[in-house]
Amino acid sequence: MGTVTLGVSIAVPEPYGSQLQELRAGFGDAAAHGIPTHVTLVPPTEVEADRLPAIRAHLVEVAAAFRSFRMRLGGTGTFRPVSPVVFVKIVDGAGGCNRLQSEVRDPDGPLSRDLAFPYHPHVTVAHGISEESMDLAFTTLAEYAAEWICEGFALYEQGSDGVWRKLREYPFGSGPSCVPAQAGSAADQAAGTAGAAGS
Repeated sequence: MGTVTLGVSIAVPEPYGSQLQELRAGFGDAAAHGIPTHVTLVPPTEVEADRLPAIRAHLVEVAAAFRSFRMRLGGTGTFRPVSPVVFVKIVDGAGGCNRLQSEVRDPDGPLSRDLAFPYHPHVTVAHGISEESMDLAFTTLAEYAAEWICEGFALYEQGSDGVWRKLREYPFGSGPSCVPAQAGSAADQAAGTAGAAGS
């Protein structure tokens, strides 16, 4: 049946999401327009497409038991020199992100995986570009601030064109329902949307 590349993230809502995406593109990050602005819960993970029903069911269960929490962004940070990344910091809500990602990556669940680095919730605004451009991103957004109430997360699929597309939204406290976001995606077609648990 083949494989799909999935990720699970908290979307940064509008108008902040588009603002940060355009700024990221302006810094010279060519991947910016293919990556919706987000806080990663599960990084890009290749899975067998027939695991989609179990993954969806797991995400529904996690979301149903979770509650909304406040997210506040403020200022910039960087993972350099370990990793060529500049990010906007999460100054309120990191605890909620940590709890959520640990439940999504439950060692006994279908999205269990090891991470290359310890989990550190953040919003990437520059990745893999010149040092000068990353310095510019770091200083330009040094006073950046935004806040919202996080009310759920979403499952994304990376297409063959490298673009990440939302498959499903999983609102907190929602019970067995979830919101389709990208009908007819490759992952949906491979797994069979009509019979997928939690679809």
